[in-house]
Amino acid sequence: MTTRSARPRAAAPVLVLLAAIFFTAGISRLGLGVAEVIAAEPGTNEPVVAVTDPAPEDPTDLFLALRAREAQLVEAEQALVERQKLLQEAERDLKRQMDALDQAEQRLAATLTMTESAAENDLTLLTNMFENMKPVQAAQLFSEMDTEFAAGFMARMRPDFAGEVMANLKPMQAYAISAVLAGRHARTPRN
Repeated sequence: MTTRSARPRAAAPVLVLLAAIFFTAGISRLGLGVAEVIAAEPGTNEPVVAVTDPAPEDPTDLFLALRAREAQLVEAEQALVERQKLLQEAERDLKRQMDALDQAEQRLAATLTMTESAAENDLTLLTNMFENMKPVQAAQLFSEMDTEFAAGFMARMRPDFAGEVMANLKPMQAYAISAVLAGRHARTPRN
C-alpha cells in the first residue's frame, strides 16, 4: 500500500507543473493576438473586435453631451405634440366643414324638391286652365306660343281636349306641334 500512495504523490507535482506550463502558454498566446483569431466568426479570417464609443476624457463633456441630446429630444417631442395638436384641430375643422356641407346639401335638396314641386304645380294649374277653356279659345293661345312650349302643354292635356285644340289650329302649326310631340322621345335609348 505504501507503493501505491507514493505514486500519486509523485504525480501531483508533475500535474501542477503541466498546468502551469499550459497556463503560461495560454497567457502568452492571448498577448500575441491569438485570442482574436479564436474569437473570429467561423468561416471568416477576420477577428471580432469590440467596438465602443470613445469615452470623453472629461466626465463634464459626457454630461454636457447628454444634456444637449436630452434638450434635442425634448424639443423634438414638443414639436410632435404641437403637430399632433394642429392635426387634431384641422381634423375638427374638417369635420365642422363636412357637417356644414351636409347641412347645405340637405337644404339644397329640400329647395330643389320644393322648386320642382312648385313648377309641377304651376304646369298642372296652367294645363287645367287651358282644359277649362273652349277649344277655339285655347287654339288661339296655342297659335301664339312657341311650338315646343305648346307641344309640352299638349302632352299634358287630356287627349280628347288636345285633339279639339289641334283641330282649331292652322294646319302647319298643328303639324309642327305633332312633329315635336312625336320626336320628343326619339333620342331616348331603347336598350
